[in-house]
Amino acid sequence: MQPGAEGSAAAAGSGPAADATPLDPRRLRTALGRFTTGVTIVTCLDAAGEPVGLTVNSFSSLSLDPPLVLWSLRRESPSAAAFGAARHFAVNVLAESQLGVSRHFAARRADRFAEGSWAAGRHGAPVLAGTAATFECATESVQTAGDHLLFIGRVLACSDSTLAPLLFQSGHYRTIGHVL
Repeated sequence: MQPGAEGSAAAAGSGPAADATPLDPRRLRTALGRFTTGVTIVTCLDAAGEPVGLTVNSFSSLSLDPPLVLWSLRRESPSAAAFGAARHFAVNVLAESQLGVSRHFAARRADRFAEGSWAAGRHGAPVLAGTAATFECATESVQTAGDHLLFIGRVLACSDSTLAPLLFQSGHYRTIGHVL
């Protein structure tokens, strides 16, 4: 059956989705890690106007009309309250050369914005210079999904460059290989 086809086995209540066998969380995490993603730093301003940001690889396009993107954040994240209250956020798609910035933001640090060249975006959310792409968004909705919050943003502005993006797969940073 083709992706997106109506009447899939899971929708009909049969097949793997109907299996009552519990998943091993470690095996699930390993299998999900096989999917290669880009690496982003998502940013906003908190209620006091201070910048908040973290490394995220759960970013995805959602819709072209209207222009929507999505990303998720662990509900227990120290940044969850700031992003949950923010009216705007920015998604900075990192270039290969920004590995150090990604690692800096992935660590628990007091001043994450000390690394990289940052400026306020059109609606205040910090925007990083030298990225592969940037999406400045208005928060459209925040939904609870399991142990995460799902953020849907309406893209208000975007930019892109010819720089190759930084990738993440199986617990390791990667670069783009050969074009097939």
